[in-house]
Amino acid sequence: MSAQHGCRSKVCCTGSRVQEEGERGGLGDTLEAARTQPPNRGFRGVIRGMPGRLLGLAVALVASGSWAAVAYGTPASASPYKNLSTFARALAHIELSYVAPVDQDKLMYGAIRGMVRTLDPHSDYLDPHEFRVLASDTRGRFGGVGVEIDVRDGWLTVTAVFPNGPAQRAGVKVGDRFVSIDGMRARDMPIEEAVRRMRGEPGTEVRVSLRREEDRPALETVLKREIISVDAIEGRVLDDGHVYVRLRVFQETTTSELADVLDQATETLRARGGIRGLLIDLRDNPGGLLDQAISVADQFLEEGVIVSTRGRDGRELSVAGARRSGTRPNFPIVVLVNGYTASAAEIVAGALRDHKRALIVGTRTFGKGSVQNVIELPDQSALKLTVARYYTPSGRSIQAEGIEPDVAIEQAPSRAEEARSYSEASLEGHLENEVRRDEGGATPRETQRRGASGKNAAPFSDDFQLRLAYQTLRAITMDRERRTP
Repeated sequence: MSAQHGCRSKVCCTGSRVQEEGERGGLGDTLEAARTQPPNRGFRGVIRGMPGRLLGLAVALVASGSWAAVAYGTPASASPYKNLSTFARALAHIELSYVAPVDQDKLMYGAIRGMVRTLDPHSDYLDPHEFRVLASDTRGRFGGVGVEIDVRDGWLTVTAVFPNGPAQRAGVKVGDRFVSIDGMRARDMPIEEAVRRMRGEPGTEVRVSLRREEDRPALETVLKREIISVDAIEGRVLDDGHVYVRLRVFQETTTSELADVLDQATETLRARGGIRGLLIDLRDNPGGLLDQAISVADQFLEEGVIVSTRGRDGRELSVAGARRSGTRPNFPIVVLVNGYTASAAEIVAGALRDHKRALIVGTRTFGKGSVQNVIELPDQSALKLTVARYYTPSGRSIQAEGIEPDVAIEQAPSRAEEARSYSEASLEGHLENEVRRDEGGATPRETQRRGASGKNAAPFSDDFQLRLAYQTLRAITMDRERRTP
């Protein structure tokens, strides 16, 4: 089973009969013995005495030809897996000579994690606990403090704050950087360790220190963990017949929640002619499930490509298209984005903009244009592996580039500067964009929760960016209504 993230195929391996034979000894001794054995001695005689947990690696070496390269002098270039012999030796030295007993699971998890992290910032290895955390995230229910985090410039940075959660009540905001978590320095802390420290049983506490601006003292606070049930959608019917929808994350329930909000808004406004216009707020949306991004965009498009993906060497892997059935009426749409709008959220913004279905306003988006497959392994751990780049309907990759809005609307200067100081292009090891902006590609325009109510005011007086986006939507709506007979 595999899930694409925009964030499992099963792998099976056996070898229990071989493992039962190994009881004591070290792989280093075994390799030395192998050098002196004639080719007809046989594998079973060579491996007797090897630690059981190392035999799986030995089997892999033999199957790949690497064992033969080590034991009998076959040229190292004969096998693409020749470096496995070096890895096996290093593992053997640790097993035999390290000053203290070693946790072999920890060693192997660390080795795989280190290997995967040489690829790009979004590929990772998840041990069984981390994989369970990821699965609970996509279902929208977990125990924690109510924040999403990512590593930005070496700092664990808040990318989303869930409403009515412990973090929001304590005043935590998007862009805050963790200085410490339970007394442990957070700078350069692996994200999986930070998640493990902040997740826990409801009612327990975690002490955190955060910094908002360099010239201000850190914020010290204690957060009490609780069950976090994340509503992906916040919806509101405005007094003038427009609808405001904030999409926080693309999880398993996002499309159904959006449909519920729009259906209820349509019913509320039926006597007034239906929805006049829609404002979609994608700010601070870190992305999520690719299929949810596709189905969200499909609600507003009758036909055409929504997103395509290409793998190694530019080979096309998939093309997702819109379907006419279930498409919403053609009311005006404005989409509000910022520097923390990423991945699946960028897919939606790019599809609606390329099809001229929405006007994009705000600031340039994060620029994560890659797709990760989550591949479940036999021990319930998983690889999160970057397998493709995605492309907007116009064929443009936003990897490390982001989406430039049609209308630039800055937030307060300090927040705008912070949002643009972190982006996909700022991440060490990020994938390069295959087509530079000056060499082609499309340029802009050149080629309340569920149960919305009609009694909410709509000035957005406390959010400058949102207020201007709303005023832009009103202007578009009134211009269209003037032109309609």
